[in-house]
Amino acid sequence: MVLLNRALENSKASFASGEFIAKLSRLVRLVTDSQNALSNDDLTSYYSEGLLGILVELGIQTEIIDNPIKNAPPFLIGERIESSELKTILLYGHGDTVPLQKGLWYDGISPDELKIIDEKIYGRGVADNKGQHFINLMALRSVLKTRKKLGFNLKIIFEMGEEIGSPGLFELCEIYKDYFKSDVLIASDGPRVSVDVPTVFLGSRGAINFELEVKYREGAHHSGNWGGVLRDPGVRLSHALSVIADKNGKILIENWKPTSLTAEVRDRLKSLPATISETLEIDENWGEPKLSPNEKLFGWNSFSILALKSGDIDVPVNAIQPSAKALCQLRFVVGTDTNTVISSLRDHLDQHGFKDIKIITENSINFEASRTNLNNIWLGKVEQILEEFNGDKIHVIPNLAGSLPNNCFTDILNIPTIWIPHSYKECSQHAPNEHVPIKLFRDALLLMTNLYWNLGQND
Repeated sequence: MVLLNRALENSKASFASGEFIAKLSRLVRLVTDSQNALSNDDLTSYYSEGLLGILVELGIQTEIIDNPIKNAPPFLIGERIESSELKTILLYGHGDTVPLQKGLWYDGISPDELKIIDEKIYGRGVADNKGQHFINLMALRSVLKTRKKLGFNLKIIFEMGEEIGSPGLFELCEIYKDYFKSDVLIASDGPRVSVDVPTVFLGSRGAINFELEVKYREGAHHSGNWGGVLRDPGVRLSHALSVIADKNGKILIENWKPTSLTAEVRDRLKSLPATISETLEIDENWGEPKLSPNEKLFGWNSFSILALKSGDIDVPVNAIQPSAKALCQLRFVVGTDTNTVISSLRDHLDQHGFKDIKIITENSINFEASRTNLNNIWLGKVEQILEEFNGDKIHVIPNLAGSLPNNCFTDILNIPTIWIPHSYKECSQHAPNEHVPIKLFRDALLLMTNLYWNLGQND
């Protein structure tokens, strides 16, 4: 107990001294926008200039690996093996971010310069995902500094392409399956259910993006001279969309509905706070009827129209447009037959008289849904440790409402996955003014220090 307290004091000291913030600032200054990177060298600098120092402190033998997919960003892998008899924990994180969106942040804030305002840490990547995996590394450092060992083996995977669909990650896990052999993945991404209560989730919803397009002719035609005798693609497309989901967002394609909302999952979701957000009022009557908000978010599928286009809304002309297009997305949980999502959509549109609607799936970014069993022994162990430290129940959800490449680990490496997020829902992830409260980061650092300590084996 004395040594554990010393490890916790080491973590507290990294905040009190300013070391934590200074090191995180250096990570934020490294611009790692994977969507607009001029070269992979710009992304790889995050490994050499950002992570290398603390990885050396942790005694991790690292190697930068070329991506199995040509021209995709490389990976950083590594290991610290203390004993073949010890359990092995796999750590994952991604250093790439979405675009900076300079000029759209609060006055006085540049997204590539960490800034603290009103006890909140601002900067691109502080929530997604630089700050989250940095917390885990600093917690590991405190354990090692105090105990002179981790008490378990550690393996790492870092990537620089998560925001563009993790190209090559699945292939990497397949190629290095033996190297990555571990007992459990413990990683951090996404938000907590409530800002002050630790959360554990076991997987993620998947996502399938596709476009719907209707095109009748070349060029626009005067709406007075031709209105009433030429088919309007915007009208046709809007009606086609209405047969996919009704006016209240209920999915109307039966094959798009999951089979995994079991009594066990419902019981876990009942224990969560009824209020989804502390700042944003949700629409209670939107989505699948008779489901609670938490069941809709974590246990069901949702259909969204991400973008619609027919003509130019900012510069309209009195003309019937030649075409209309919608970018659509299905978010789905495990228990959804993803092999038939597009074919079911095609059949559904055809049956409702919309054979003229084209479905485009090329170049879409898709994630598979995945979920570790709620009865997994590692969940029980982690949940107990976190609750004893927290002094109260934590929140456990079957999967994140968003998407991440969790199935790489569950399906290819065949290991259970425990995700412990260090952010909150109002963090403005993927938007201007991305931030995390200082208190949340400080608490998370202590939480993870305690977790790693208790997962480690003492002499």
